Amino acid sequence: MMNKKPLDAGKKLDAGKKLRPQKNHPDPYRKLQQHLDKQPVGFPATSSGAEIRILRHIFTPEQAGIATCLTHRPEPLATVYARAKDQVPSLQNLETQLAAMVKKGGIEIQKKKDQILYASVPLVVGMYEFQIDRLTPEFIADFKTYSADKKFGLSFLGTRLPQMRTIPIKKSIQSHTQVSTFDEINILLQNAQGPFVILACICREKKALQGMPCKVTHRSETCMALGSIAESVLEMGVGRKISRQEAMAIMDENQKEGLVLQPANAKTPDFICSCCGCCCGMLDIQKSLPVPVNFWASNFQATLDPTTCIGCGICKNRCQVDAIFIPPLSEKKETRIAAVDTNRCIGCGVCVPTCPANAITLTPRPDQTQPPDTRQALYESLLAGKKDRLGKVKLYGKLARDIIRTRDLRLLK
Repeated sequence: MMNKKPLDAGKKLDAGKKLRPQKNHPDPYRKLQQHLDKQPVGFPATSSGAEIRILRHIFTPEQAGIATCLTHRPEPLATVYARAKDQVPSLQNLETQLAAMVKKGGIEIQKKKDQILYASVPLVVGMYEFQIDRLTPEFIADFKTYSADKKFGLSFLGTRLPQMRTIPIKKSIQSHTQVSTFDEINILLQNAQGPFVILACICREKKALQGMPCKVTHRSETCMALGSIAESVLEMGVGRKISRQEAMAIMDENQKEGLVLQPANAKTPDFICSCCGCCCGMLDIQKSLPVPVNFWASNFQATLDPTTCIGCGICKNRCQVDAIFIPPLSEKKETRIAAVDTNRCIGCGVCVPTCPANAITLTPRPDQTQPPDTRQALYESLLAGKKDRLGKVKLYGKLARDIIRTRDLRLLK
């Protein structure tokens, strides 16, 4: 029997055929996907394979292997090397590779007492946002395919707590209303640990590249990184460092233009997004749900006084999540009066200060919640929640009940 000749590396494979990795040499990108899926937020596999293409945009094969040695917990170089030493020739090489991975937005760093700590990050919020200066049509297409997949959506929505929360703009809060410090934007910025970095909104940048400029603001620099996340983006060479006073001034402008404030779901957040309904991926998810407040972290909701409302429609136009509607005129109603859908309202407050009749107020929800102290504490809670074997069943049940109750079938399309 004749021995088969080895495949000539210079020859191309026949069209449609793919080299399958040998069992003893598994695809490093698939290994990384499986590793990331075990982290707090998750990174599920899909039939499209878009998740692998996303990883190829960010990591080399060698870096993908190294990334499997990182977790969501920030760790020093020596600890990472103990896991990765079979994959790298030296400690110095590992340090070089990790620095390159930070530059490409694949992982994050934290600096504590002159020591650099390394950690993996989820796709959202994390790797995707870190691609702000590296957007390509191919990456945008792959991310769109992946984020539209139901497996991604169920994994994202199925966490014990949301990654982000909505806090009200300051002009929507009445002076007599009791507001926790973690729900007041000025106090968050005053107490935040620097550095402060202002970034272009990646959702707005992506839409602009697709020929769909933002309808709410012409400014791109609206999202903010603080503390450890700011340290990472500075290492990546994206964004620009600003002072605390500049941060507060930019946030004031964001609120005036009607952007929704969404920090990390922690008492001491390390990022604050300022979002619009026409561009933001998070708000797109919110609008697709039959009862968004069941999957959202917010302590407020808009309340409208029908005796004062003049039906001008300004609040409806300001709302970024389609939570306000104005029924058509009828024989029984001589004037149109706005109404708030409390199933959809996320308590951002952008509708309050522009109401000419002062008919809208922001009121606390009866079920007040407290976020975890830090993002790491949030991640630990999310990881603990993944151990619930009935988690997916509960999620499907909640969505099914919401669809039946509201008769909103958009999620099923």
